[in-house]
Amino acid sequence: MTSFLKRFGAIWRALPFSGASKSLVTVIDLSGVIGDAGGPGRKGLSLKKLEKTLEAAFKPDNLSAVALAVNSPGGSPVQSRLIMNAIRRHATEKEVPVLAFVEDVGASGGYILALAGDEIYVDESSIVGSIGVISGGFGFHEAIRRIGVERRVYTAGENKSMLDPFQPEDPKDIERLEVILTDLHEQFKALVKERRGDKLADDSEMFSGAIWTGPAAAERGLVDGIAQLGDFLRERFGDDVKIKRIAVEGGSLLKKLLAGGEEASGLNASASLLDADELIAAGERRALWARYGL
Repeated sequence: MTSFLKRFGAIWRALPFSGASKSLVTVIDLSGVIGDAGGPGRKGLSLKKLEKTLEAAFKPDNLSAVALAVNSPGGSPVQSRLIMNAIRRHATEKEVPVLAFVEDVGASGGYILALAGDEIYVDESSIVGSIGVISGGFGFHEAIRRIGVERRVYTAGENKSMLDPFQPEDPKDIERLEVILTDLHEQFKALVKERRGDKLADDSEMFSGAIWTGPAAAERGLVDGIAQLGDFLRERFGDDVKIKRIAVEGGSLLKKLLAGGEEASGLNASASLLDADELIAAGERRALWARYGL
């Protein structure tokens, strides 16, 4: 009997004269490394790339919610916050709740994207956390010395050549870098506390840069529970909820070339050779994902 009434209710709401409309939830796909990393072919998630997508997602008047499908290992802290702040601004203006769903990874800047949600849900196997800041590089001064290369640098400003990879490390440079990293880390911690509030557990490792699977992240209050986007939306808004995915504009040259067919047909013949810059960027993105075993 219950099943019959549920089905009858769904059919009735779909009829044009019923006076009721289906719930509408738009979904924004936030997948990939965050930030631009150089030339035109080296694009990740950025506010510039997502502006029109965000506008389209929040545009409908009959919105029940906006959902974020987050799958990112992080990247630029600036772009992470710009995107998060833009989502919150739209949500406040339209008075629409935002629900974030982490897929494989919501770590570092990827977790900042998830913080745009009023509620955050994950899969049991999702990787969440990495609330920290990292800076990496290489030192080549011994290598160039061995091959007889002399490094010549001229600056106006004593700190202009800080952390030059072709010169030995300067302890003062390291101290300056540590101040910057600490400042960024404090900003990250403050954002997590602001968005998660009393939900956060008292855990000494919370802001250590550690990562957790879904259930452990829920125990620490970093997320609200275990759920998958489609199932959760149908449970909350009804089986007849309309879920509309909003496409992100653009796409890398490498992806279009590898896709072939119609996507590649419009490209200039000179682009038939893969851009070395794009291949390097692909390697950088691969390294970020590899940190989480993906």
